[in-house]
Amino acid sequence: MVGMVKLSAESRKSLPENGSEPTGASGGYHFQTGWNILGIPLVCIAFGRNEAGRAIVAKGIIAIGKVSFGLISVGQFSLGILSIGQFGLGLIAFGQVACSVFLGIGQVSTGMLSIGQFAVGLYCLGQIGWGKYIWSQGWTDMEAVALFSTIKMMILNEGGIGLDEVIRGGIDWGKDALKSAFGR
Repeated sequence: MVGMVKLSAESRKSLPENGSEPTGASGGYHFQTGWNILGIPLVCIAFGRNEAGRAIVAKGIIAIGKVSFGLISVGQFSLGILSIGQFGLGLIAFGQVACSVFLGIGQVSTGMLSIGQFAVGLYCLGQIGWGKYIWSQGWTDMEAVALFSTIKMMILNEGGIGLDEVIRGGIDWGKDALKSAFGR
């Protein structure tokens, strides 16, 4: 069942009967599904400002809004496991500025695997890179070339690399990266 979030009595006065029009002094909109997982809405969509002039924040398993927080988060400022936004922060992030732990892809990016115009991470692919293994205009580390070429082959399904090989290789790579990071 899909429904609107509970609003204050004052907020409801500005809503039409179906609740689908913008609300609040600045034309804010807030929608969330009636389905919840551990009290968190499955989908939340929020834009604009509330009556107090503050940005309405989208919070849900899937969150979409100017400011969004969720497992999958899409917004101008987004925070989530998978974050897509102008400024994305998460385990995996895509955006103009992508700050991630594992994979960051953006104009400015961070992460263990970092792809961007300016890339910072363990493995970097970019115009300018700062990390242990870099593939950029000014520096070519063969470890980075091998990794990013393998990723390209997997994406384009070149060379017959199967899913089981990808999983085994990823586990081995993760073990090696942790050993390297902690000096063991």
